[in-house]
Amino acid sequence: MKKVIGVYRNQQMHWVGDGFPVKSLFSYDRLGQAISPFLLLDYAAPYSFDPTTAQHGVGSHPHRGFETVTLAYSGEVTHKDSSGGGGTIQTGDVQWMTAGSGVVHEEFHSTHFAQQGGLFEMVQLWVNLPAKDKMTQPRYQALRAADIPQIELEDNAGHIRIIAGEASGQTGPAHTFSAINVWDGELKAADETTLHVPEGHNTILVVLSGEVLVNASQKVLDSSMVMFAKDDIAIQLEAVQDSKFLLLSGEPLNEPIQGYGPFVMNSKAEIIQAFDDFNQGKFGQIAVATEA
Repeated sequence: MKKVIGVYRNQQMHWVGDGFPVKSLFSYDRLGQAISPFLLLDYAAPYSFDPTTAQHGVGSHPHRGFETVTLAYSGEVTHKDSSGGGGTIQTGDVQWMTAGSGVVHEEFHSTHFAQQGGLFEMVQLWVNLPAKDKMTQPRYQALRAADIPQIELEDNAGHIRIIAGEASGQTGPAHTFSAINVWDGELKAADETTLHVPEGHNTILVVLSGEVLVNASQKVLDSSMVMFAKDDIAIQLEAVQDSKFLLLSGEPLNEPIQGYGPFVMNSKAEIIQAFDDFNQGKFGQIAVATEA
């Protein structure tokens, strides 16, 4: 079994804009190369929004040098960006945006969800880009729930969805710039499963809800992340309670990480250049809808 080298839990919530109440479960500014190519994960734990006609979310802001991946567990988010990408993700969908050379985007609760109100639960993951791809053309992938392969676990114990990478002969629909796996799953109380990841990958287990026992010895509560050593390939999970989790693994990029705010590059000079380019309008603008 893969050795557990760290468990971190965060129950402190903060707001991103006025639409995303999140817990930050890991970040590159603390863990650096140990989690490469992953950079950050914010968990918008279940939160009930009242019906409204107001627009809640995060207004126009830039990114460069990495990708944002948004998983919708409950609720709806509408995205627009300066490269022309956009759309609404609903429960079970995933939005994969490659900021690349620079993009300006906005994320708001969909009009339908805002008017209806209800339970909102999402994850946003940041994935680093290799140095050679940091200035790639921005790209938007809308991954619909119906297109994400789902592997049913034995004895009706739960399931694993393959968003990116490969497992049990199934390949996720996300196109990535480096070798990574992004799987989300559910495991029922008292059931167990063993997951296998490539040897040498940096591997992270994120327990969103419930409680699990890892490798028959490490208890992990909700809103926690677990880091593993690169040895071995197997991780055993036993659910103490009904649990929801993410399993992330990736080939380390082994490149310098220099980040500031919405930009993640390889050097301070590249960060300064990103700010200059943004201030000069080189990231473009979000198209404004007009009446016909």
